[in-house]
Amino acid sequence: MIGDDPEMTHRATSQPSKFVIGLTGPIASGKSTVAEMLRQRGAEVIDADHVYRSLLVPGSPLWRQVVDRFGPAIVGPDGEIDRKRLAGLVFADLKALADLDRITHPAVVAEIRSRIAQSSAPLVVIEAVKLVQSGLASDVNALWFVTADPETRLHRLMTRTGMDEAGARARIAAAPDSVPDGARVCATIDTSGDLASTLSAVDGAWRAVQARVVKDEHMQSLPMEKERS
Repeated sequence: MIGDDPEMTHRATSQPSKFVIGLTGPIASGKSTVAEMLRQRGAEVIDADHVYRSLLVPGSPLWRQVVDRFGPAIVGPDGEIDRKRLAGLVFADLKALADLDRITHPAVVAEIRSRIAQSSAPLVVIEAVKLVQSGLASDVNALWFVTADPETRLHRLMTRTGMDEAGARARIAAAPDSVPDGARVCATIDTSGDLASTLSAVDGAWRAVQARVVKDEHMQSLPMEKERS
């Protein structure tokens, strides 16, 4: 199990007992599948979308900010924000989507950082479409990019949400399908194939992480070279 590996206790941040992997990639790329494979090996998974939902409860500060921006029409009879109606607004208008990100990202990022700090797991996985764009890349030791071919993603999204093809294509087009320039991706995992091939890719990416951790620890254990006179 990954969680039992002593090498995983290394972390290059202020929390040396944790190793944090960031999973990012476009919508319906298979991030949750990869996250679950890591969860089964002992990781604690923090899903940014689940965090967002937990903060958007009726009457919460984030709920009020979103309703103030998009109006009471997005609120259902039970007081919950109708996420489907909100999605219809923001994915049809890039400015509205940018406003939603501006409102929600700071709160979601702060909560994710709090959960990382409170976690006792040696391996923490952050799953987020806009992980880099939100600033969370600075919190991870390794960034993994999960991808799949466009038609596979389209089929998954339509099956998962019941959207028609036009709506699914609009949702895919509005979300980033690559990481911003300058982001250092440690592994790219293509989930277009079957589960066995995805599992093989995950295992390969984890072995690469272990090798890097071992190398880093070896370099840190070497005595510093004395200054030459």
